[in-house]
Amino acid sequence: MTATQADLHIDRPTVADGAALWRIAKDSDVLDLNSSYSYLLWCRDFSGTSAVVRDERGEPVGFVTGYVRPERPGTLLVWQVAVDAAQRGRGLAARLLDGLSARVAEEYGLTEVETTISPGNTASERLFTSYAERHGAPVERTVLFEAGDFPDGPHDPEVLYRIGPLSL
Repeated sequence: MTATQADLHIDRPTVADGAALWRIAKDSDVLDLNSSYSYLLWCRDFSGTSAVVRDERGEPVGFVTGYVRPERPGTLLVWQVAVDAAQRGRGLAARLLDGLSARVAEEYGLTEVETTISPGNTASERLFTSYAERHGAPVERTVLFEAGDFPDGPHDPEVLYRIGPLSL
């Protein structure tokens, strides 16, 4: 069942949401899937810098996880963004990212957003470049991790997108 925009609301994740976030990430077929344990910890320890979008029943149908970088306290590193397949194409990822960055700006002070994107992930490239445009910020791209840096076999390089300074 697809909910209307009015039936959806953005909230902080709770530990009870960890299993749903893991499922949404698993079903994305794009994200590197972390252990279910990590999603539970993320919802406990980083709920202030993460967000979920809930349907009319209160169930998570999308999420963005992030953290404020300790050595760059004005920087939100966005770890993962995913939306349930039934809810895609409705701008929810952009709403989540905008809502989260506004909250983090208010609570922590925020001057820039960082994320990494594997080459060829055009949905993420569009999401973050349109985010930069909406917030009047330049985008700097550099390779953060080369393919050979990953110890567990073939992996595409991860390109760091640094977006800022932001106009929030």
